[in-house]
Amino acid sequence: MTTESLISSQLVSGRGGRKPKGLRPLRGRAARVLRMIPLAPAIALMAIFLVGPIVWSFYGSFTNAALTGPHANQADFIGVANYVKLFGDPVFPLSVALTVIFVLGSAVVTQTILGLGLALVMQRANRAISSIVGTIVVAAWVLPEIVAAFVSYAYFSKDGTLNQILATVGIPGVNWLYTYPMVAVTLANLWRGTAFSMMIYRAALNDVPPEITEAAEIDGAGGLKRLVFVTVPMIKQTINTTLMLITLSTLSVFTLIYVMTSGGPGNLSTTLPIFAYKEAFKFSDIGYGTAIATIMLLVGAVFSIFYIRALRPEKD
Repeated sequence: MTTESLISSQLVSGRGGRKPKGLRPLRGRAARVLRMIPLAPAIALMAIFLVGPIVWSFYGSFTNAALTGPHANQADFIGVANYVKLFGDPVFPLSVALTVIFVLGSAVVTQTILGLGLALVMQRANRAISSIVGTIVVAAWVLPEIVAAFVSYAYFSKDGTLNQILATVGIPGVNWLYTYPMVAVTLANLWRGTAFSMMIYRAALNDVPPEITEAAEIDGAGGLKRLVFVTVPMIKQTINTTLMLITLSTLSVFTLIYVMTSGGPGNLSTTLPIFAYKEAFKFSDIGYGTAIATIMLLVGAVFSIFYIRALRPEKD
């Protein structure tokens, strides 16, 4: 062994073949704390702008805060009185049912099926058809929500585009926003939100190895069987992620419904966001409206937990 190699080996291993104490890696709690230091700014921002408003909103649901009157400046703590009032309010179970119908009808079921179907069409169609379909579908998604709401209102109103189209084939029109308000807002949200799931599913389909589907085709599997037993299982995680995102975004839809129906007629399209807004800002009961918003937050948390459990990697 040369002198240079002997010196370098001693510098690396220390005398007697032992590693220098200064080079020992941190372990245990010290290592975890050290790894958390770069995340400290992000954690602080989340605590200020995410956790803070949630905690303050939760506290506000136990007060009698109001927009006007003696409780506008100084709210009193009233315990669970707002929740007792809420669970005794006949509008609350109706708004919960309408919210579930709206989320399932315009997001979980239809946006998933239609988005996946459009992604399959765009994957297999030629470039011209794919560009036309993509432009039409994405145009609704890129519109600001307030613009999409006014367009939907003009389409479903009594003298709107839909009734004019029906009149050309001899079908009498109806006032969709008054007779079938939930159908109108569900279709409007479906029209606006399908592009999001379509683009995600199209990206996921492009990542499916073609040799796997070709092998299934050689084995005699038809198009539907290849989709159900090959394609869908391979993009299962993408489907679960998309379902979580569109469920949470649809749960909080406000502008579209408020512009089209304002929750009416009566309360026939009053979902939880509309219900909370009416109580807080129309009737000036901030504490009661905050209690409704807290229930909506808990509903979203339940959906999130369900989807997060579905996103866990399967054990072999």
